[in-house]
Amino acid sequence: MSALEPIIAETNQRMQKAIESLKKDLLRIRTGRATPALLDGITADYYGSPMPINQVANISVPDARMVVVQPWEKPMLKEIERAIRTSDLGLNPQNDGNIIRLPIPPLSEERRKDLFKNCKKIGEESKVGIRNIRRDSNDKLKKDEKDKLITQDEAKKGQDEIQKITDRFIKTVDELLAQKEKEIMEV
Repeated sequence: MSALEPIIAETNQRMQKAIESLKKDLLRIRTGRATPALLDGITADYYGSPMPINQVANISVPDARMVVVQPWEKPMLKEIERAIRTSDLGLNPQNDGNIIRLPIPPLSEERRKDLFKNCKKIGEESKVGIRNIRRDSNDKLKKDEKDKLITQDEAKKGQDEIQKITDRFIKTVDELLAQKEKEIMEV
C-alpha cells in the first residue's frame, strides 16, 4: 500500500459526504410535487422535547399535490400543525381532527426562479466545500513530501489523482443541480 492511498481514500470519502449533504439540502427544497422529504428537518414538540415529524407520525403522499400526516397520538395533531405553520415551507396545513392534509400549491414562475437561485447557491457552497477538501489533501501531500514520506513524483501523481476526483465530484454537483432545475421548472 502506497503512502498516497490513505490520502486519496480520505479525499474520496469526504467529497462523497459533501455530495450526500447536497442531496439532503436539495430534497428539502420544495418543487411543485409532493414528497415526504418536504417535512425532513421539521420538529414538533413531543412531551417537552423536539422530535422529527416522521418519528411521531406517518407521512404519506396520496397524489402529486398532497402530503398527509397522520400522528400516532391524537394530542400531537396540534403540535405537528404548529410546527409546519412556523416552518419556512410556506404551506397551509388543514387539520380535520384526525389527520393533517398539506395541499401543495403550484409554484409561480417567479417562485420557481427564486427556488432555483437558492439551489444554485447551495450547489456553489458544495463546490467550495469540495475544493476545500482538495486543498486540504494537496496540503497533506506537500507536507508528506517535505517530511520525505513520499517522493516528488508521488506527490505530483497524488495531486493529479485528487484533481481527477475533484472534477468528478464537481460534475456530480452540476448533474444534481440540473436534475433539480428540471424538477422545479416542470409545471
